[in-house]
Amino acid sequence: MALAAACNLELHQLDINNAFLHGYVEEELYMHPPQGYTKASPGQVCKLKRSLYGLRQASRQWNLELTKFLLAYGFTQSKLDYSMFIMKTDSDLLIVVAYVDDLLVAGTNLSTITHLKAQLHQAFTIKDLGELRYFLGIEVKRDTSGILLNQRKYILDLLKNCSMESCSSAAVPLPKGLKLSIYDGDKLPDPEIYRRIIGKLLYLNMTRPDISYAVQQLSQFLSDPRMPHFLAAQHVLKYLKGTLHHGLFYSAQNSLQVAAYCDADWGTCHYSGRSLTGYCVFLGSSLISWKTKKQKVVSKSSTEAEYRSMSHTTSELVWLVGLLNDLHIHPSLPISLFCDNIAAQHIAANPVFHDKTKHLKIDCHYVRENVQSGFIATHHVSSQMQLADIMTKALGAVQHKFLTVKLGMLLSD
Repeated sequence: MALAAACNLELHQLDINNAFLHGYVEEELYMHPPQGYTKASPGQVCKLKRSLYGLRQASRQWNLELTKFLLAYGFTQSKLDYSMFIMKTDSDLLIVVAYVDDLLVAGTNLSTITHLKAQLHQAFTIKDLGELRYFLGIEVKRDTSGILLNQRKYILDLLKNCSMESCSSAAVPLPKGLKLSIYDGDKLPDPEIYRRIIGKLLYLNMTRPDISYAVQQLSQFLSDPRMPHFLAAQHVLKYLKGTLHHGLFYSAQNSLQVAAYCDADWGTCHYSGRSLTGYCVFLGSSLISWKTKKQKVVSKSSTEAEYRSMSHTTSELVWLVGLLNDLHIHPSLPISLFCDNIAAQHIAANPVFHDKTKHLKIDCHYVRENVQSGFIATHHVSSQMQLADIMTKALGAVQHKFLTVKLGMLLSD
């Protein structure tokens, strides 16, 4: 979406209707003529045309058929995201992103999009939904200033399902200093209610990076949810009620330079001692990737935890830059990686610190290799301006709101 806004690409949505799997032959697709049918010659069988959802492995076969069609049309399949297809000519760029039988088509020329639609309709029968407005529960609003994504209707449906339409709002997703335990509190009589809420929050996290930390924390208790966990989930819903119209904004006046912020919260898990990694990646001023994840091993110090966070962020940057290259966008190097731990920056830049890093696995030094190659350049940022801070801990209302705005979260009309 950031690329579509910055490059002023046309965005259209298609839905494949009654898509038959042409050329797909499998034994179960044939049957012997029924009794009483006399027109069949000996040895003849009936060929069944089955709809997209009527076959085992149907989605896989449909993907093969769609891929075959797009490649024959002249598209190139991205090796970094196999659901994306790109066709670049001297003057035009055409991009197709597939989600089962829903397609997003973006391009610089409306006539090339129209021609592709006609070819797709001839091959599969499509429903042309026009300019992109609503896709997989995400509302898309576009004007000359940029693109705004939000999931207002999705949140309203979630609140209604939980009978919380009239609840009071909360200023933050989770109260500051909240500590949840796997042992404290009564077990829920019906844990499926909690699991459904968390599942919906995980999907909502696609356009709401401000709840990334809260969702990560609550998803740890899916196997044995208790009453304090359920109350915390309700607190997140109250926050969503108060921020119903917030969405992620992608400006049309935007550069195509990549930058990233990474942070870690050392030893945040009271039971395993493992730390949290949080990062957010920007294309110009637009947030394009973010994540909150518990680290796989225990870090001996906050510096080590930060260094591991830098390594994870570097891996994401390598993937994103490769994806942009597939789209014929080439960000200038080195990419700025902002961290609020000076010691971790020194380790990334200087291999002399052997005594402090000899217990680390080689994969952690991936960040050092990319610093030395000139792919990234680490920079220090103050804790108050560390945008990834919102991904690793519960903050006070003022700081949470400040960082939310910095991430590009705006009110929709």
